[in-house]
Amino acid sequence: MPARPAAVSEQRAAPPPAAAAGSPAAPVTEGPAARGPFDGDLFARYTRDYVTGREGQQITILRAGCTTADEDLGVGALRASGADINVSLIDDDQPATRAALTDDESLAGCVNGDLRTLPLPPRSYDIVLCALLLQRIRNAELVLDRLVASIKPGGLLLLRFSDRDSAAALLDRTLPAAARRALWRGRRPDQPGPYEAVYERLSSARGIQAYALKRELVIAERRAVGGLAGGLAEPYGFLTGQKLIASLSRGKLTATHEELLYVLRKPEDRFARIV
Repeated sequence: MPARPAAVSEQRAAPPPAAAAGSPAAPVTEGPAARGPFDGDLFARYTRDYVTGREGQQITILRAGCTTADEDLGVGALRASGADINVSLIDDDQPATRAALTDDESLAGCVNGDLRTLPLPPRSYDIVLCALLLQRIRNAELVLDRLVASIKPGGLLLLRFSDRDSAAALLDRTLPAAARRALWRGRRPDQPGPYEAVYERLSSARGIQAYALKRELVIAERRAVGGLAGGLAEPYGFLTGQKLIASLSRGKLTATHEELLYVLRKPEDRFARIV
């Protein structure tokens, strides 16, 4: 097995940068009310800001869970402006992942296997993108620990995951296989899936909040999308089902969103946490 995943290209445009919030207690910013595909602007803004402040340096990016990590980080536009960016890909080894790697030529450089043991050199990546991975793997905290260890001091961890405390997550865990496949096709047509619905505690707002505190990571910004927040394609009847479950759960499960996005920063110094 290679010591480091192969690098690949991304050809996308980046939106302009924006200022970050500075506290782990920063409120969730809801997505747009209009229904539509997730636009990925949050992660692209932080990627562009990080790269812009480091002219002349090679920027290394790791896309963990690359078969579902399809956010637009604006790498193509940054390269066109002269940035030296190296992108590596890894994913776990399950049937849906193998099918995705076979079908998508852009993922040809992905190294897949057990994410608990795949070689990840410490402090070697500037930015790690982990999108729609946490809810579909076991030993999620161990995997995330390895990803965090691979980030350079001052680097970024970009997280997107389905919130286990949402009504949508309950549906994902309990719907029959045929219904899950239909829902997947409604959102990701022509892509292999769905993936296993695991949803360990880490795949939640409370889980990530506790993890960031324990690992001394700074939450720069977070956002909620899907459900009533909008920003995701909602197949017919799915939002109605979420609202019904939220009502029946008496607030224990929410329909206000389906997925959460976090931008976390690894401090330059372990004592330099923003409070």
